[in-house]
Amino acid sequence: MTTATESADPAQERLRRWRLVLGGDAADGTGCALSGQDAAMDGALAALYGRDDGGRGRPGRDRSAGLGASAPSVARWLGDIRTYFPSSVVQVMQRDAIDRLGLSALLLEPEMLEAVEADVHLVGTLLSLNKAMPETTKETARAVVRKVVEDLEKRLAGRTRATLTGALDRSARISRPRHHDIDWNRTISANLKHYLPEYRTIVPERLIGYGRASQSVKKEVVLCIDQSGSMAASVVYASVFGAVLASMRSIDTRLVVFDTAVVDLTDQLDDPVDVLFGTQLGGGTDINRALAYCQSQITRPAETVVVLISDLYEGGIRDEMLKRVAAMKASGVQFVTLLALSDEGAPAYDREHAAALAALGAPAFACTPDLFPDIMAAAIEKRPLPIPDTE
Repeated sequence: MTTATESADPAQERLRRWRLVLGGDAADGTGCALSGQDAAMDGALAALYGRDDGGRGRPGRDRSAGLGASAPSVARWLGDIRTYFPSSVVQVMQRDAIDRLGLSALLLEPEMLEAVEADVHLVGTLLSLNKAMPETTKETARAVVRKVVEDLEKRLAGRTRATLTGALDRSARISRPRHHDIDWNRTISANLKHYLPEYRTIVPERLIGYGRASQSVKKEVVLCIDQSGSMAASVVYASVFGAVLASMRSIDTRLVVFDTAVVDLTDQLDDPVDVLFGTQLGGGTDINRALAYCQSQITRPAETVVVLISDLYEGGIRDEMLKRVAAMKASGVQFVTLLALSDEGAPAYDREHAAALAALGAPAFACTPDLFPDIMAAAIEKRPLPIPDTE
């Protein structure tokens, strides 16, 4: 954090920084006064973090401006923080303002939506407010969500398609390949026992190749997404990935969301924004019912990957849920359990259910969006999943 008011004196500069961190009450010990942009930055921080309510403020601090509940004051504050802080910090402060100060209702006003810095978490908040959103706000909300979705697609689509196309090619290996279809790495590994030292060469008695992905459907993918409130970011990312997978002709993609009810949004996969506004964040959870529906849609088990994205807090019938997973795996389905699909790591989750799934050969773990293509590629090729180290 640097400003035009920084002092050339290193000791004074350290005091200035500590003053900004500590908030300026009598106990901060800096004796440093702020002016200019520093004072404006401190005011923006005070409006959010200097309050005694919200469970995080400390009593007796001078930071007590607050944002109040008026849209004009919040709009000004949003403009201030975008002036003084980088985008990544702005997003964190916006999230804290919504959580600490109960500003969700203000997001129902078009003027407020136009002022915020959009990110995945803001999209999750908007989706949770979807049913309460007035018609005058819905178009603005869709525009905000679409911008975030398009940015995510630009970031994730290219690598996802490339990674999965390679996995589909490799999964279609043939035993008598043409020369340009030979997988040389695997062919050499399989024929090392035929090495002729006198000629310093390997005799490839068995060629291993892979067919190129054709226009026909090779794999079926079912994304089964828990839409309880804690899974908001996962719902956003999964919807984007669902649209990307649906754009690949070699993959037949189905997207199912659930709470205590099950909704199939597959026919909306051409537009992930429609998918997101078709969800309803919050409510209970019935994983067993969702898996029962997904199981009923599987026609080629050996060529199907089911991805369950859930914190595993089951409100349905636990034993039936586990039996369904076991039955799908026994039929040849590749079953993947993700506790989250987001950048934040694993949320709180049901550890007993996670352990039971792991015992069935379906370990549950959190996955970042950047790792998801590799997870799907491994599932398509029926090789061990690259589970991240969480220690």
